[in-house]
Amino acid sequence: MRLAIRQVLNEAPPRSLDEAAFPAYSHPNPLINWLFWKRLEDVTKVVAKNAPYEQILDFGCGSGVLLPYLAEQSRNVLGLDIELSPYEMMKKYISFPANIQVMDGKQTSLQDLPPDSFDLIIALDVLEHVPDLSATFDQLMRLLKPGKNLIISVPTENVLYQIGRKIAGQEFSGAYHERGAADVIKLAGQKGKFKSLSVLIPLFPFFHIFAIEKSH
Repeated sequence: MRLAIRQVLNEAPPRSLDEAAFPAYSHPNPLINWLFWKRLEDVTKVVAKNAPYEQILDFGCGSGVLLPYLAEQSRNVLGLDIELSPYEMMKKYISFPANIQVMDGKQTSLQDLPPDSFDLIIALDVLEHVPDLSATFDQLMRLLKPGKNLIISVPTENVLYQIGRKIAGQEFSGAYHERGAADVIKLAGQKGKFKSLSVLIPLFPFFHIFAIEKSH
């Protein structure tokens, strides 16, 4: 996966894959590189605790970096994103498992999917981008089966994170974010039972990973 990301990044026009986090997953700075892969590792540990699943949704699947792992944990996996070019480019180098379906969010919205149909929904570093966060939360919770979880990761945007952005380079400006982590976390707590899962790094967190459980 790391090799495929590097190959795709080398082929793509400059800055075209910033939002899909390609520069972070292949960054020459070992700390930045570690943070992004560690964030995925922490999420996979949470996913594994309740496996196997029948159906998982990866909302904002981007390059599909998490999809192969999810396919091992679930009978079916659906990836949804409004920009599928990163995933299509990755398919040249990665043979994604057959139980993965990836759909264009511009043609198939959350509203088009049936309610109570997913055992788990993943939304990593995507909710800070969406224009109408409350409506998106409502739709994601509608899709969850009762008692199941929506796992979310958001960049904290604290002082240390901002310093890290400047060190990392101009592709890490964060200018394409609609809001900060605090707004996502505050609204999440209103939508279901909030459970903090992980922070990177505890004293100066770069990412906050948490879950929202749908009530029965």
